[in-house]
Amino acid sequence: MDVRWLDDVLVLLEERNMTRAAQRRHITQPAFSRRIRSFEDWLGVDILDRQKNRIEINPALGDNEAEIRAFLAHLNELRMKIAHHDPAASVVSIAAQHTAVFSTFPSMALRAKARFAGVRFRIRAGNLSDCVAMFLRGDTTMLLCYQAESIEPIEFGANVMRGEWGHDYLIPVVGGPLRYIVKEHREISLDAPSIVYPDGSFFAEVLKKGNRTFGTTGLSANPFCQTAFASGMKEMVRSGLGVGWLPFSMVHKEIESGEMVSLANQYGQESLDVVIYANRSDDMAECLLGLWTLSDDQGRSF
Repeated sequence: MDVRWLDDVLVLLEERNMTRAAQRRHITQPAFSRRIRSFEDWLGVDILDRQKNRIEINPALGDNEAEIRAFLAHLNELRMKIAHHDPAASVVSIAAQHTAVFSTFPSMALRAKARFAGVRFRIRAGNLSDCVAMFLRGDTTMLLCYQAESIEPIEFGANVMRGEWGHDYLIPVVGGPLRYIVKEHREISLDAPSIVYPDGSFFAEVLKKGNRTFGTTGLSANPFCQTAFASGMKEMVRSGLGVGWLPFSMVHKEIESGEMVSLANQYGQESLDVVIYANRSDDMAECLLGLWTLSDDQGRSF
């Protein structure tokens, strides 16, 4: 089929007259008529009722005018995408744990834009199980998440590649008025209020495995609030509402400034790996994985 036939049909629908339609298409009326006939032959249906003194347009053509216009628009868009394809201008979809969006992705995005100026991202944030489900369904081509030695690693098929961005660790921190107690006494009591992770969340499982005080409701004598969102926990800890376990990458600036105080010397820390998965079928995802993955002789810690 000649795509020009669809443009001819749309002009004919607008003009309702063969001569005027031919003039708008910058061809003679006989040539325009032959193109309409060719379209009818391809379609297998007459779109014109050719009578002696007038021509009637098949109502089915008008009823489907919107679909014809939409099809042409999509076809033109596809042609432009193919003609001007630039892998670096691709939109990459990433399923990412909520915390990783705040703690890790900004640095990854800066590194990506330095290499691929036109790259764009679509982030689908969620808890780990939801992110894995999105990645497996094909809703995203990449997965960004935390992993810990104490938690069974995620197993994917041969079509999925794995890389590590770097290493992080969970530490207990306090802020607000509570930090002055720590500075004065070098410790904080076990009955201090805490902001804890709910059972079933990834960080809760890590802290339960390590039997870390203040980590979950069961490990805290005075849980003030329960939340799976580390960004919200950070703000509550900063305000002095309780002790909270947060990735060091999220709080290192506040610790350096004295706005928060680390309790890692008293209650330990939990090591984390920042892991990236990519679907082999997506070229840009594979390129980004290579850009973001540590080599054997590198080390990227927060």
